[in-house]
Amino acid sequence: MPKRAPASELVLPPDRSHVPAYRWLYDALRGEILSGRLRPGARLPSTRDLASQYGLARGTIINAFEHLKSEGYLEGRIGAGTQVSQVLPEELLHVRSGHLAAPAVRGKRPPAISDYGRRARLFGGYENRPTRAFRANLPALDLFPTTLWAKIAARCLRRASTRDLMGCEPLGYAPLRQAVADYLSRSRGVRCVPEQVAIVSGVQEALDLTARLLLDPGDRVCVENPGYPGAVRVFEAFGAKICAAGLDDEGVAVRHLPRRGIRLIYTTPGHQFPLGTTMSLARRLQLLEWARKSGAFIFEDDYDSEYRYAGQPIPALQGLDASGRVLYAGSFSKVLFPALRLGYMVVPFELLPRCEAIQSLTCRHAPMLEQLVLTDFIAEGHFGRHVRRMREVYAERLAALLDAARLRLSGVLRISNVQAGLQTAGWLCGGIQAEGAAAAAAKRNVDVTPVAPEVLQLGFAAFDAREIRRGVQELAIALEQASKAH
Repeated sequence: MPKRAPASELVLPPDRSHVPAYRWLYDALRGEILSGRLRPGARLPSTRDLASQYGLARGTIINAFEHLKSEGYLEGRIGAGTQVSQVLPEELLHVRSGHLAAPAVRGKRPPAISDYGRRARLFGGYENRPTRAFRANLPALDLFPTTLWAKIAARCLRRASTRDLMGCEPLGYAPLRQAVADYLSRSRGVRCVPEQVAIVSGVQEALDLTARLLLDPGDRVCVENPGYPGAVRVFEAFGAKICAAGLDDEGVAVRHLPRRGIRLIYTTPGHQFPLGTTMSLARRLQLLEWARKSGAFIFEDDYDSEYRYAGQPIPALQGLDASGRVLYAGSFSKVLFPALRLGYMVVPFELLPRCEAIQSLTCRHAPMLEQLVLTDFIAEGHFGRHVRRMREVYAERLAALLDAARLRLSGVLRISNVQAGLQTAGWLCGGIQAEGAAAAAAKRNVDVTPVAPEVLQLGFAAFDAREIRRGVQELAIALEQASKAH
């Protein structure tokens, strides 16, 4: 019978007054193992011997040994005592340098990728750069109640059940779908039940889901012109043929739409992106009738409808739809904060099974913890209070922009007095081109976005009155310089 290897003698650091005894022994033994002084396979003294040597209770020694065994540093076999593991946990986390393959050398021939991969183009998101007038599509992040949100998040995490940690159904957490359905029915005139609500990461995912659901390569899709470039990027990546939908003062010019052959039309009736006009009720009814006759579906992007400053709100297009042709989408990113990647889509009943199947194969479901927090944020009334507060703030900031523009931009930029949203549009005068105007403004630390040859988009929601006045002053100088250069 082979003899067992003798146990290693242990000389451990004596200072242990600042930590519990079992923790001191755990740290000391782990340090000896990681330093190599206790090598793999080395046998440790018995628990009785260690207890006697260091004046500790045997239970303390056993507790430390069990922790080290559970983490993979020690192993014990009957009749063989306790030994240092042959393979340490740290070795499982690192690849030996000799096994690393040489980095691939970029060749002359591009890799073979899918048609979708070739068509996809990067669509930039929010940049972490200083916020300055007149950056568009940005809420007042400094006024969001982060402390309250953190308290709700901590509470949700503390009380999360094992079922919560498992996740939810592909279309989202049922209580949140109920809360969203109630909110949309009450505030936007949307006609839906919770089962029709899909919780998504935002409008971009809703667009992607819609394209997977409805489009094949070569299908024709109408998009407002000018319109939201993020929608165009999604549809182009799926191989759709883009048709421009013209606009007038009432919204999409329905009389110019093709009578057949269109699979989908993308529209922003509540607050047209980027011009800011609101589609009239008569035009909404015309668009729905066109969709019914042509067999097309409508994607209604209601991206910042919560913020309306004048007039009576017009019901969502979806709420007027009697034929099940409208897919309605919105997001919490601009209402609350952009890093919250949660939004919603209301899906016609006939499309629900396929929609759920697609979600189960792609994102599986939206992040669960964020859904739990948002559910409580809405249910406890915080969402409604935040929206009401920000509506007042944004109305004041829009008024400040219009007042300052009347004083400094008259004759060079005509700003639309929009009734909703976080940004507005300005029409350049005197033949100034938008690209040149934006470049001149950037040199004076002002952000404006060209959206048409003679149209700029200006955000106002994220800036106080002082920054708005500074932005208008600098923009006026920039436009004067651009006018002279022209």
